[in-house]
Amino acid sequence: MNTNKRKKQIQAVILSLGVILGMISGCSEKKKDTESQVSSEVESVSRTSETYTEITSSETDPLVLSSESSSEQTISSEKALEEKAYEILQRMTLEEKAGQMMIASFSGTELTDDIRTCLSDNHFGGVMLGTGNFSDAEQTLRLVSDLQTSNQRGSSIPLLISTDQEGGLITRVHYGTCGVGNMALAATGDPENAKEMASIYAEELRTLGINTDFAPVLDVNNDPNNPVIGVRSFSDDPEVVASFGIAYIEGLSDGNVISTLKHFPGHGDTSTDSHTGFPRIDKTYEELKNFELIPYDAAIGNGAEMIMTAHIQYPLIEKETYMTSSGKEVYLPATLSRTILTDILREDMGFHGVIVTDSLEMAAISENFRFEDVLCMTINAGADMLLLPGVWNDSTFKKTDGAVAMVVEMVKDGRIKEEEINDSVLRILILKEKHGILEESDFAVSDEKISAAKEIVGCAEHREKSHETARQALTLLKNENSAYPLSSRSGKETLILFSGSAESRIGYGKLAKEKLPEENITLMVSTKENEKECLDAASRVENVILVSRVYSRSCLDPKKDAGFSTGVFDRIIKARHDEGKTVIVISCQLPYDGERFPEADAVILSYCSSDLKDVPPEAGAGSAYPPNLEEAILSCFRGDTLYGRAPCDLNP
Repeated sequence: MNTNKRKKQIQAVILSLGVILGMISGCSEKKKDTESQVSSEVESVSRTSETYTEITSSETDPLVLSSESSSEQTISSEKALEEKAYEILQRMTLEEKAGQMMIASFSGTELTDDIRTCLSDNHFGGVMLGTGNFSDAEQTLRLVSDLQTSNQRGSSIPLLISTDQEGGLITRVHYGTCGVGNMALAATGDPENAKEMASIYAEELRTLGINTDFAPVLDVNNDPNNPVIGVRSFSDDPEVVASFGIAYIEGLSDGNVISTLKHFPGHGDTSTDSHTGFPRIDKTYEELKNFELIPYDAAIGNGAEMIMTAHIQYPLIEKETYMTSSGKEVYLPATLSRTILTDILREDMGFHGVIVTDSLEMAAISENFRFEDVLCMTINAGADMLLLPGVWNDSTFKKTDGAVAMVVEMVKDGRIKEEEINDSVLRILILKEKHGILEESDFAVSDEKISAAKEIVGCAEHREKSHETARQALTLLKNENSAYPLSSRSGKETLILFSGSAESRIGYGKLAKEKLPEENITLMVSTKENEKECLDAASRVENVILVSRVYSRSCLDPKKDAGFSTGVFDRIIKARHDEGKTVIVISCQLPYDGERFPEADAVILSYCSSDLKDVPPEAGAGSAYPPNLEEAILSCFRGDTLYGRAPCDLNP
């Protein structure tokens, strides 16, 4: 038998059963020609243990598995795992199976009686928690307990409890450890940092009863105008994204948290946010293979378990269209495309884990497709779990509460094949069994659990690791005229001026003042009305630090509302040079402003910041924030040696 063909067969089988991450990474070559027809010997997820036995009983290539004895043990244990999942599947009603494919989300920090009833009636497979669901550790433990207990009144299958804990800008557990964000992780040059930060997230999530993280982002940020990915991406280099993404996945796996790669097949090359619009990427499959799909291909080869879809149109790949209620013809996005989810992701790329949709309430879906059609098309496309619209009012509650019944009716009407449902539910059950979720039954909140959560989530040790990583990421892009550090001019007055686009970040300056009581620091924000005051203040002081925030290219253009402060910064730099003084510029988000101020004496890239108007408390709600900008400001006074390197092209 052809060696590569045999490798793909074994890999497909083992991944379909949820093999431990990375088991075959040392003996499986990166898949090459993914457009070629998949071997007829490779089956989709097997529906019975007999099917599994038939596949694995054929000849074994010794090059594929490093140890025959260990592989036999693994196959035996995984076979038992699948048999248990299949036995559960056989006992389930159609309603229960349809429910397993749904992930619901609810507002608030406590459940209402209506939501409890909704959970027990619908047999949901999972629940997603957002920022508004988190208050503190004890509250979260009690909420998760209530979710699982309410669900168990109708289903014996515990929930996937998920959230978006990416780190950096997207940190839902806002009292836990925030982390520095993906681009900063890549700037350190060491994937081990990604693994360690993900391990911290995993420990904190599991302590709170959360077993699934919708992370990491594997999008390659190759459009500097991208309004939604940006510093959430590791890099504009797909190989860098792959390396750090795999390390991140390993960190979550070490803590027994399910990782979710997003947003397939790539949300990086678009200037439209699918939360508010309907992105379109005009690339061929071949172009995606050579760029956006590289990180996914690598992660699948390392045992990826769950992948999230992108609500993006790819008209050169998926040519089927849909007529919206407003009469507009649109292309099916990846979330609704069988070509992309089944033909490409499953068959060509060999992914046999769980496919979950991005939220179906996002504008790209909700404003273009009828809800009933969305349910039907996502399942027929090959999605296993549907992230339902959040319950915010009576209308959205009706959608969530009625979704399972709607799918059941479509199965009975022949619009959805029950075999598709069975395949999806088997994959979900295998994933839950692999992580011990099916065995969980005691969801009571004890004093010991509360004490452990308060001790672990957001602890000093975890936060210090985040700060240490932020320091490693800081990039001294330029340093002339001994502008950096300010240590030789310590104690003299320093102006820290925040651009208008960074006004909500002034809390980082307050943090610096608090931690540097010996320094004479003045904080200001550049507005359209105070240019003269800013220029006057900059001329009076010995030191000036300008904090620039770029979230799109418009922030670089002084003629645009978002970029008016860049013109002010230009004039301050010139005036300071006329006086024989220096200026430091700190970039606090997208690093593209690193090349925007060529006359600045020193430029530091920090890669991430979030809203922080005041100094946060040491612990408790609201205390998590990415430490990048704080460390950048402090470094100017401490004189740290900065080793970070920009992981993307600064002048694309």
